Amino acid sequence: MTHALPTRKHTTLPPPLPPLPPPPADWSPESWASRLAAHQVVYTDRAAVERAVARLREFPPLVTSGEIERLRALIASAQRGERFLLQGGDCAERIADCRPEPIARKLKILLQMSLVLAHASGAPVVRVGRFAGQYAKPRSSPLEVRQHPGGGPPLTLPSYYGDLVNREEFTFEARRPDPMRMVEGYTHAAITLNFIRALIDAGFADLHHPENWDLSFLRQAGLPPSIADEYHAITEGMLSRLRDLESARDGRAEDLSSPEFFTSHEALNLLYESAQTRRVPRRDGFYNLTTHLPWLGDRTRALDGAHVEYLRGIANPVGVKIGPACDPEEAVALVERLNPSDAPGKIILITRLGAAAVERALPPLIEALRRAGRDESVLWVCDPMHGNTVSLNENGAIPGGGAGRKTRAFADIQRELETAWEVHRACGTRLGGVHLELTGDDVTECLGGASGVTPADLARRYESPCDPRLNYEQSLELALTLARRMQRDRAKSARPPSSRTPGAR
Repeated sequence: MTHALPTRKHTTLPPPLPPLPPPPADWSPESWASRLAAHQVVYTDRAAVERAVARLREFPPLVTSGEIERLRALIASAQRGERFLLQGGDCAERIADCRPEPIARKLKILLQMSLVLAHASGAPVVRVGRFAGQYAKPRSSPLEVRQHPGGGPPLTLPSYYGDLVNREEFTFEARRPDPMRMVEGYTHAAITLNFIRALIDAGFADLHHPENWDLSFLRQAGLPPSIADEYHAITEGMLSRLRDLESARDGRAEDLSSPEFFTSHEALNLLYESAQTRRVPRRDGFYNLTTHLPWLGDRTRALDGAHVEYLRGIANPVGVKIGPACDPEEAVALVERLNPSDAPGKIILITRLGAAAVERALPPLIEALRRAGRDESVLWVCDPMHGNTVSLNENGAIPGGGAGRKTRAFADIQRELETAWEVHRACGTRLGGVHLELTGDDVTECLGGASGVTPADLARRYESPCDPRLNYEQSLELALTLARRMQRDRAKSARPPSSRTPGAR
């Protein structure tokens, strides 16, 4: 039995892409093991590791090569400006959250955001969830120090690297890396995928059922009426558009009423990734069958490192996180190493620069890719979350020594996204997607937004084990912010040339 997400028939699709060339002769799914592996887990029981990896190799795939190729074609379509990519989900999934309610709420907010963006852009949205495998996280330090609860000397234990590696509780036994957690992570990823498939097949995402799209939760959480009213107006507009397309027997109606989802996670634990990397019948190359879209983190992007070595040989599309410290020529080298044939649909370049740096750092990246002839063969995506993380205490002050609770200001997230959009327009490129850490729950992890989360609120419902996420309200508000930019640009491009401002792009 396969655990793949459902494949919809009769949808409007871009043409299939030519097959990718085979991987280099010096590459194998395990060739990364000879390289320096940043943020790779050190297990003390090698026999247990071998047993866990052997079990993973025996399991059926979580996704199929056909779905991966389909996503690659959709990404290539987005690179041409025909689609927009929405990627979002938890910072770090927790096995304990593999329950119907959290999964359904996360799916629902991504669907609602995609509805807003599709309405504003006039283009289909490619939906990619950070779920069914986002169980591993890199950490800035391998060790974590906390005060002893009994007033004794501080305790030092291994950092929490996500449920794929160890557990969150601050005890020696919980923080000990356990290779069998990779098997447990696979099992819960499969459960998550099957539940999402069942929801979609049952019509959870069907626009013909507006009760699935109501905002009663948001009203209870105090969302301002202006945002709720704007969302409802968009919903009505999409329903009207759907009826028109169905009357015209337009295939795009199926895209709207039966949306698809793809999965993604950071390819951090290479034992887990390589154990499910294999050839498939009637296709060349190797596929990572734990996810449709693995990505390379900003901390693991060394050109001679294990993670780049692993990702350069697989046929999946690959995301590449780019932080403000990345030299533009290094970004070019990464793209060329991961996609030497310059195949379409292969590379998503995810910039995570920070609101204060995006206007300075993004243009040199775009120009470097342009000089190399690669600016149009990547999908430019903005991650406005990771570059805007700070630690605050409950009074809003930044404590010394890295203490305090991590948070992000909604205003900074909003500013980076809007600035990235404008920088791409000014440089003649296109922002083709957004990558967000979010949840469908009413958490208080990011500051501000229409719900007005304050530093004092952080302790009220801070549930993320790692980085702060946008809550339900903030996620929808950010989608509406981006939608307004899209609509403004569509209105400008629709105006006849004689009515445009002289000198305007």
